[in-house]
Amino acid sequence: MKEKLKQWLRHLSFRTGAIVLLLCIPCYIISFAQMALPISATAKSVLWVVFFGLAKTLQYSGITILGANGLKRLKQYFKRKKTE
Repeated sequence: MKEKLKQWLRHLSFRTGAIVLLLCIPCYIISFAQMALPISATAKSVLWVVFFGLAKTLQYSGITILGANGLKRLKQYFKRKKTE
């Protein structure tokens, strides 16, 4: 089943992979920003686990969708933007 999931993710487009990869950023921010909320430590822990886990899931899913060539393409895009 794990291999079927990987194959399905690899068939998604580059754009989808980039979007999924970018979605992990807000989840990371939320996972740490919620520590400033005036709620109990237990609730903070649960929220951190949920959002940090979601961020990691989105990150690894995005990398799987992009693949090695997609990651090279994404790095080249940011290098071009940086030099402009």
